[in-house]
Amino acid sequence: MKELILVGGPMGVGKTSTCRELLHLLSPSAFLDGDWCWTMSPFVVNGETKNMVLDNIGHILNNFLRCSAYRYVIFCWVMHSQSIVDDILRRLDLTDTRTTLFTLTASEQVLRARLQHDIDEGTRSPGVIERSLERLPRYAAMKSVNIDVNDITPALAAARMEAFLKEPERS
Repeated sequence: MKELILVGGPMGVGKTSTCRELLHLLSPSAFLDGDWCWTMSPFVVNGETKNMVLDNIGHILNNFLRCSAYRYVIFCWVMHSQSIVDDILRRLDLTDTRTTLFTLTASEQVLRARLQHDIDEGTRSPGVIERSLERLPRYAAMKSVNIDVNDITPALAAARMEAFLKEPERS
């Protein structure tokens, strides 16, 4: 059986870093960061580009799911509403696939500090803090396994995900 692991959370919470760690813990696995599908210049967000990105995500995830070389398919993105998750899942052939949604959470203070560090390093733009904090409350309503990353490293968050996925009662 395939395992599709979805990892959501606000910008700056550590989704990509955690999934990179998880990639090495779960074998054989493939990883897609949804942000890679938004890498374009100019960065334009409208109905057409949103649909294109979701379509690209669906195609890539389906290709990973069909490929016999991988048991685990890991996907992360800023999925701040159940409708986003549902839209992605509707695009996938989930035959013989178990799906688990994890949400990484952090306090407003921790998230603000992490994003400010990224801004200071030049890897994010200043407006990201308010956009990320604005979405933070929405994650509480998600039907997911929550992992508080306030005081843990991405490696420990990934280890907690691995432990959850390998619990005997999930088999």
